[in-house]
Amino acid sequence: MERLTRAALPRLDPAVRPPVAPGDAAAGIVHLGLGAFHRAHQAVFTEAAIAAAGGDWGIVGVAPRSRAVLEPLLDQDLLFSVLTLDGAEARARVCGVLTDALHAAGDPDAVAARIADPAIRIVTLTVTEKAYRPDSPVIQVLLRGLAARGGAPVAVVCCDNLSDNGRRLRELVTGELAVENVSFPGTMVDRIVPASTADTYATAANLLGVEDRAAVGAEPFTQWVIEDDFAAGRPAWERAGAVLTTDVAPYERMKLRMLNGVHSAIAYLGALAGAPTIDRALALPGMRETMERFIAEDIAPTLEPPPGTTVEAYGQSVLHRFSNSALGHRTLQVAMDGTQKLPQRLLGTVADRRAAEALPRYGALVVAAWMRFVRGTADDGSPLPLDDPLADRIRATPDLLQLEGVFPAGIAGDDELRAEIAHWARDLERHGVAATLKALP
Repeated sequence: MERLTRAALPRLDPAVRPPVAPGDAAAGIVHLGLGAFHRAHQAVFTEAAIAAAGGDWGIVGVAPRSRAVLEPLLDQDLLFSVLTLDGAEARARVCGVLTDALHAAGDPDAVAARIADPAIRIVTLTVTEKAYRPDSPVIQVLLRGLAARGGAPVAVVCCDNLSDNGRRLRELVTGELAVENVSFPGTMVDRIVPASTADTYATAANLLGVEDRAAVGAEPFTQWVIEDDFAAGRPAWERAGAVLTTDVAPYERMKLRMLNGVHSAIAYLGALAGAPTIDRALALPGMRETMERFIAEDIAPTLEPPPGTTVEAYGQSVLHRFSNSALGHRTLQVAMDGTQKLPQRLLGTVADRRAAEALPRYGALVVAAWMRFVRGTADDGSPLPLDDPLADRIRATPDLLQLEGVFPAGIAGDDELRAEIAHWARDLERHGVAATLKALP
């Protein structure tokens, strides 16, 4: 089958072609982290903004480590398709907003030089939570590029699931480097984008009529909330549906605690019970009801929703999105890197409920599920992988609540909370997830 390239575009159905001419604009943006999420989220918003409002914008995509994504993009003239998957329905759209693609591990000098170029006005990142440390290679190349800009204004935008991500990235950068004319807008990003599989590529080929080895699949829902603090201008993202605001915090807190927190809860419980995907885990007897109680009793009391949103409606929308069987989102993918995710997604909820003198019963269940998951054995005795940057420390720590840098002292030293976690851990050990959830009143 013919590959997706610029030469192939005229032969595609007009409905699936890029809304703007691919790759013809100046870049303007360097993006670090050329994975599936960026391609299905920020790239789509940026291309839609250009189509709606014009502007000389394009994206230089940077793959930090692996060339697995880079090679098919280079073979396809930097084109890729985004599949919107909703149950039995699927539609495709080719995205042509990339103007170049670089490999940071193979040529860090080239990446630093592009960041240093004054024509680059925005640097965005989706590099996962574990990369935000001074010795991370991707942060090192970012620092090198910023140091060489000579004061040219730029916005550096974290698009990862970190609480107060703009401030955290600012503190990380300025702790290592004195910078001028650099802003660090906060953001909240939301779209479920599973890792691409052979089924993704087969669906893309069926919809496009050409082969696309860089295709990504995603749910219909997408949201981007952005603090409007850009030192050198930006695309008209609001014309593409993004929310530009002076305060990202209410959106971020609700998304991290409710969507991401519940996602992790379903992943750990589901993986232990042998459910391979999030939708199948949510369909386990008692799982949806348990998650509804987790939302209502533990998470909702800690939130002040943004204007026009109710916690109850948001919670129901989250569970509806997780039930999308077309996504095939693997529980093990969501469960990886738990030590980096739990502080953002769960432990803040637990701490806030304890500060309010309440016992977060279902939050304790999720902690117990994570503790059982990282010990490496599912309920049926099959092995579970431990894919976590702190894997060695986890294996060497008998009391996981004492895992430094993950559980704060207020949780580790809370006897009542410890007893509740231990209660759930015993139930999961003796009866397994399925029986434990079924037994809940």
